[in-house]
Amino acid sequence: QVQLVESGGGLVQAGDSLRLSCAASGRTFSSSAMGWFRQAPGKEREFVAGISGSGGSIYYADSVKGRFTISRDNAKNTVYLQMNSLKPEDTAVYYCAADRSSLLSRNADRYDYWGQGTQVTVSS
Repeated sequence: QVQLVESGGGLVQAGDSLRLSCAASGRTFSSSAMGWFRQAPGKEREFVAGISGSGGSIYYADSVKGRFTISRDNAKNTVYLQMNSLKPEDTAVYYCAADRSSLLSRNADRYDYWGQGTQVTVSS
């Protein structure tokens, strides 16, 4: 079993930055691929960024490429999402997810464990 706790969300203005954190416990963290997903009101959950267990593979959604950076610290069992140049369309609940596999995927169905989510609101 894996427990995931996100933090770092909030209300910011367009152009600002936020860093989300996801603290994991309960399983060997370094063996799990980690992903960030988001869900805006009335929309389906979408992939934002993912990182393999070793950190050697990273994927981004096209909509955040060049603005967001995912990273992980296996010593701290934590994955981060640095979000720069935020836009109003980035407004959503952001979820951290863990896969039992170390292999990276953009598919939400591949992830086995989910956090409770943290709200990010970007005003124009």
